[in-house]
Amino acid sequence: MADQENTIVLTDDEGQEHEFIVVDMLNVEDDEYAILLPAESADNEAGEAIVLKIGLDDGGNEVLSEIEDEAEWNRVARAWEEAMDAEEDEDEDEDKDEEEE
Repeated sequence: MADQENTIVLTDDEGQEHEFIVVDMLNVEDDEYAILLPAESADNEAGEAIVLKIGLDDGGNEVLSEIEDEAEWNRVARAWEEAMDAEEDEDEDEDKDEEEE
């Protein structure tokens, strides 16, 4: 994960703009996904992350879309959990190494 917070603004169906922090990007089975956290909830960490699929429109521009297929959603959720578990394990290993010094 990057040290610098990357933010994006998405417009909903009603034209309302919402700012999100890009928490992470995932590659799952040759598709790419963005893990986003609403910026207003980032301070209190009470917000729920959302996952959007990154694709290309007819003009070759990147677009974000909701994951509508339940099996695809489950694969991405599993990959995200595994990535978080691996990151936790790395952090624990680093803490142990520091304690041993």
